[in-house]
Amino acid sequence: MAGEQILKLGIPKGSLQDATIALFEKSGWKIRMHHRNYFPEINDPELSCSMCRAQEMSRYVESGTLDCGLTGKDWILENESDVVVVSDLVYSKVSNRPARWVLAVAADSPYRRPEDLAGKKIATELVNFTKQYFSGAGVPVEVEFSWGATEAKVVEGLADAIVEVTETGTTIKAHGLRIISELLLTNTQLIANKKSWEDPFKRRKIEVLNMLLQGALCAEGLVGLKMNVPEEKMPDIMALLPSLTSPTVANLYNKNWLSIEIVVAENTVRDLIPKLHDLGAEGIIEYGLNKVI
Repeated sequence: MAGEQILKLGIPKGSLQDATIALFEKSGWKIRMHHRNYFPEINDPELSCSMCRAQEMSRYVESGTLDCGLTGKDWILENESDVVVVSDLVYSKVSNRPARWVLAVAADSPYRRPEDLAGKKIATELVNFTKQYFSGAGVPVEVEFSWGATEAKVVEGLADAIVEVTETGTTIKAHGLRIISELLLTNTQLIANKKSWEDPFKRRKIEVLNMLLQGALCAEGLVGLKMNVPEEKMPDIMALLPSLTSPTVANLYNKNWLSIEIVVAENTVRDLIPKLHDLGAEGIIEYGLNKVI
């Protein structure tokens, strides 16, 4: 029976871990971590969870050790993994925008373009992708794997340039470096094993996961508003309201009043509510949203 089947899900360990667990909770799945345990509990008998590094996730999914998982587009490319990319899930530990792998050099160096680094040493964790990038550009460089603290390699004289991931560029600048090129825009992706994707139960489960995760992401930054409005004020109120779709309008017991429900951007509410109140709206309620599908 389908209910007895299990989908093996990979959760990225490390910098994305907390953001991923929070996203799953908004989507309806509570993941409980245990100290030094790579197999957290999840409140769904059809799912089993494993924690692994984002850098390795696509290998486990490709091999079938995991049916699906969340990892960065960058690591899928780095590992050259043959997997099904189900969707993009743009979220991170810092902001809801894609991260960038950039080429950076010392701020006072003479290098201005990737071509200027011919014959030079580049330190990065993204070795294979960096080699392919420079090979494709016809620029001969030495690419060296960096075990960490990559930003310091140029300052310490261990490399002429680095390829490092950043969201804001703040850390790069703080280390006295200057970005000279953007190599790759990356974000989290939900990926699936090819055989698992062909299994009806597993594919349906993955599609449901994706739908609810996307719904939770879509709800971020949005709130719901409910209010009662005098009927004669409706034209003015409607002209003021932004919305994802047309507002829901219903008649109240008092036929001279209407009830309005709408979804709006959270950052507009503090300006919007006083204007609605001035136009005669009453009983204004703001409420949070977990998912918008």
